[in-house]
Amino acid sequence: MTKLLNGNQLSREIRKEISKKIDQDIRKKKKRLPHLGIILSGNNSSSLTYVNSKIQECKNIGIQYSLVHLPEYSSEQDILKEIQKMNNNSLIDGLIVQLPLQKHINEENIILSINPKKDVDGFHPENFGKMSLNMNAFFPATALGILTLLERNQIKISGKHTVVVGRSRIVGRPISILMSRRQNPGNSTVTLTHSHTTNIEHYTKQADIIITAVGVPGFLKGKMIKKGAVIVDVGITRIQNNENKSFLIKGDVDFHSVYGKASYLTPVPGGVGPMTRIMLIKNTLIAALNRLNNS
Repeated sequence: MTKLLNGNQLSREIRKEISKKIDQDIRKKKKRLPHLGIILSGNNSSSLTYVNSKIQECKNIGIQYSLVHLPEYSSEQDILKEIQKMNNNSLIDGLIVQLPLQKHINEENIILSINPKKDVDGFHPENFGKMSLNMNAFFPATALGILTLLERNQIKISGKHTVVVGRSRIVGRPISILMSRRQNPGNSTVTLTHSHTTNIEHYTKQADIIITAVGVPGFLKGKMIKKGAVIVDVGITRIQNNENKSFLIKGDVDFHSVYGKASYLTPVPGGVGPMTRIMLIKNTLIAALNRLNNS
């Protein structure tokens, strides 16, 4: 029997923990609430959805947020100016720039311009490097959400073989590092596969844990996994329903063929997505506490 890993439920529990921490360490001491700055460029429908969900999470917990929504035709320099304003604004603790950006904008320049102390997305090379060396840093929110989801559901990672499908800086590479780090949770043997891996099925059939983040609906079939495997589906693809012109959200996993064969499975939606959002808020709280401790 397959057990679904309910990210909605767990994120609600963590939301309460964050709210309690804010009450104890910030509100009772009459300190300023955590403040998240968000920069959005253009009107990509998925990006708008993601930003609105992050804003709603801020409202749910009661932390402050500021949104700068730039026009579609904004230049790289326009975005860099807004980042600099937020970097220099002592009232803002955490800063994110919603990705992806338009093709004419160099994402590397954007990420490098963010103050690492405010980089609650965990994408800046300073944070990524510290994470790789097992030092204190902001971890990418999706990778941290996956790790937390496995840990809180008491899924054993140590000594297990994890296969990661996809090598993006947002999910694949950071989660491969975190799953293999020398501490708990961690100590998994990790195989990182990608679009140039020959016969991915050879690796997924051996895996105790599979984390897939390729953005290909139904990519992982039941025939590609062994019985009892733990499946984490990070894929989120919007597919238009031609019957009523609405959109369906599909994951990387062919749910029906995997369900019943896997021991654990994250649903899409309601699995990794809400965990990503709450980890972003948790990182923002950490940034605010770092500010208070250093003031």
